Amino acid sequence: MIHVTLLAYTPQPEKTVAAAAKLCYSPAKIETVMDGLTEEKTASFLDMLSDLGHDSPVEHASFTFGIENVSRSLLAQITRHRIASFSVQSQRYVREKCFEYVVPPEIEAIPEAKAEFIAAMEEDQAHYERLTALLKAHHLEQQAAAGETVNERAAEKKAIEDARFVLPNACTTKMICTMNARELRSFFAHRCCGRAQWEIRDLANQMLREVLAVAPNLFQKAGPGCLNGACPEGKMSCGKAAEMRRFYAQLKEDVKKGLVAE
Repeated sequence: MIHVTLLAYTPQPEKTVAAAAKLCYSPAKIETVMDGLTEEKTASFLDMLSDLGHDSPVEHASFTFGIENVSRSLLAQITRHRIASFSVQSQRYVREKCFEYVVPPEIEAIPEAKAEFIAAMEEDQAHYERLTALLKAHHLEQQAAAGETVNERAAEKKAIEDARFVLPNACTTKMICTMNARELRSFFAHRCCGRAQWEIRDLANQMLREVLAVAPNLFQKAGPGCLNGACPEGKMSCGKAAEMRRFYAQLKEDVKKGLVAE
């Protein structure tokens, strides 16, 4: 199961964005730009920015997430969001001993398909281990032939560099990801959408819950594009805009209730 941790974020993210907006629209001085930004005034500035479509001040707030138990397939999707920073556990340097993997829900639901999938994962693991052993032995022989000091660690590193090519997209990985609030809004608009692939949609929903807990006004309209108007997918729409609006209204209400309970 995907696990998301909000590791760090800009201190007072909403006030920081409001201060940037205040500077744009008033003769405020840098040394006093944060003065007078009560919760009410901060929320008012954020509403104004939303109404104006003025998004550049929103970029001053950044959020860093720890993401675990996602597939390499998801990695290929999330890195398409290029105004972001990613640090991903490397298969070049970390050996995949008994690698974990993500089972798609549709496969999980069909016993025969699940059995076939697991067999494929076990076969991939066996090939990976065999290739690693063969390549490591080859690199050790090369070291000896060259009169070098035998270095098992170096030989294994070179081995897993190439052995990893047999690992599947299902293989899990972990990463640290940082995005500013503007890019996060874009990320949510695309990846909370009903047409997004199930795994990255689950990730986006978890990330949305995390940021709503610390910056509810900044992300009050965040979610798929259909929350704030007609579905931007046009003829490719899932046709479930009303259902999506109910889902995200409930998600935001649940986060709000959780904060009050705390």
